[in-house]
Amino acid sequence: MKFRSAIYALPLLFLALFFFYPLAAILRLSFGNNAGLAQLRADTYYLEVIWFSTWQALLSTVLTLAVALPATYVFTHYSFPGKSLLRAIATVPFVLPTVVVAAAFKALLGPRDLLNTAIQSWLGLASPPIQLDQTLTLVLLAHVFYNYSVVLRIVGGFWATLDTRIEQAAAVLGANRLRTFREVTLPLLLPALGAAALLIFIYTFSSFGVMRILGGPRFATVEVEIYRLTSDLLRLDIAAALALVQMAATLVMTVVYTRLLARAAVPLDMRARTANARPVRSVRAWLLVAVNVAVLLVLIAAPLLALVLRSFLSLGVGGTSSVFTLDNYVHLNQNPTRGSFFVPPLIAIANSLRFALAAAGVALLIGVPGAYLLANGSGQKYQPAGQSLLLRVRRFRFSALLDPLFMLPLGTSAITLGLGYIIVFGRPPLNLLASPWLIPAVHALLAFPFVVRSLLPALRGLDPRLREAARALGASPVRVLREIDLPLLFPALLSGAVFAFTVSLGEFGAALLLARPENQTVPVVIDRLLGLPGASNYGRALALSALLMLTTTVSFVLLDRVRVRDFGEF
Repeated sequence: MKFRSAIYALPLLFLALFFFYPLAAILRLSFGNNAGLAQLRADTYYLEVIWFSTWQALLSTVLTLAVALPATYVFTHYSFPGKSLLRAIATVPFVLPTVVVAAAFKALLGPRDLLNTAIQSWLGLASPPIQLDQTLTLVLLAHVFYNYSVVLRIVGGFWATLDTRIEQAAAVLGANRLRTFREVTLPLLLPALGAAALLIFIYTFSSFGVMRILGGPRFATVEVEIYRLTSDLLRLDIAAALALVQMAATLVMTVVYTRLLARAAVPLDMRARTANARPVRSVRAWLLVAVNVAVLLVLIAAPLLALVLRSFLSLGVGGTSSVFTLDNYVHLNQNPTRGSFFVPPLIAIANSLRFALAAAGVALLIGVPGAYLLANGSGQKYQPAGQSLLLRVRRFRFSALLDPLFMLPLGTSAITLGLGYIIVFGRPPLNLLASPWLIPAVHALLAFPFVVRSLLPALRGLDPRLREAARALGASPVRVLREIDLPLLFPALLSGAVFAFTVSLGEFGAALLLARPENQTVPVVIDRLLGLPGASNYGRALALSALLMLTTTVSFVLLDRVRVRDFGEF
């Protein structure tokens, strides 16, 4: 019993040490010394940063909805050749690391990349005709690219299951298509639309990698400013005050998001996801499908293909011609700066793989007991014999408290966590900044909600009578776990491990703040290479980005295959 209690305490102790303790330090630094909050109120620059973060997130959200909603209609209402492949292509960007997304748009629309190079060569121009590098336009394009699948999955998943007989009844009563959509379909879709819009706003409000690489020094969100204050100016007090503002805003938006998502899950007369899809027959329908497929390919596929192609090219003299080469990949073992503060890219690859494996192991170690705690509290179809009603009520309340608690890291900025770690782990009694386990710890914390959400539906689906039968036959608890639970939970366990591995592999913000020179990860090295002059450094950054894109895409495909019966809540 004591051993089981110790195991169940692991996730709570881990959250207390690596989540609440750093956040409490940020709160203490913000309120304990009024200098940070006073400077935040007095200096209009920081108010401008908060305002810029807000309106660019609003603009990104509106643009994403405008581009993705027509495609959502097409995917939910029509069946056509290649639909499954196109849906998979549309989903890939959401699992890509932000540095890969930024590098892909630089490869497509940068001053010395594919589109500009082709136009310069065709027209004989001396300078790049498309000047989008370090502009807000390029940032907004990347935000739409990154969040396109959010609308497709949240709104499309709900829209595809709506019973079309409701619309047919409105048509019989004389309503035209526009009125039917406005007065019947739209009100039903509003919770899902609101949830998708709010999730996009949360992601773009705290945009870091895309804004830092594509926006340049002219644009700074709250997240970028927290990093600059921490790493460049060493103003931890102002950084903590800004982090407090961001945490408060994110918390409010997350609460509203969960309520909207709950409203979107209200039981209706749902149908199978494919029931509403019909063959494309009319010319008008084919035109609608073709336009949206073209937009998807240009927006999603073009940057990814440009990244891969550009990683194999070397620009000639003048930047208007290129030759195919493997040099960018062959030279990954070189140190481009020849200094002690920069590791060769191959070392960074080894670091990332090592950290990702460690993070996946730690995330499973704390995630499995966390999921068992939630599953034992509520949601089981069969209750053990003799269990009192009072005990069940207590367990349900305990689970209702733990569920949002375990989800908190999901809505917390990695930069904010990195700032908290610098404050609390940079001095006694827990001087851990030099420890190689600190980065896997923060990566495991960020992956912890994904592991819990992957395991929880599978655990709640287990029939407790199987365990009771095994115990009645004399099986010990360890044997029940080994021979009953693990075989049935293996797909969900593998899904959670892949989630954690992918999250760690692409995490950028915390690693940028916490990684020592010898422990730099692939996203950190990509960021540094993109900031260095020279075509060889740029080529190596694209080669690393292409490798990271391939790894995360393969992980995503594996994740999609092992999610038997849609295990998991993501």
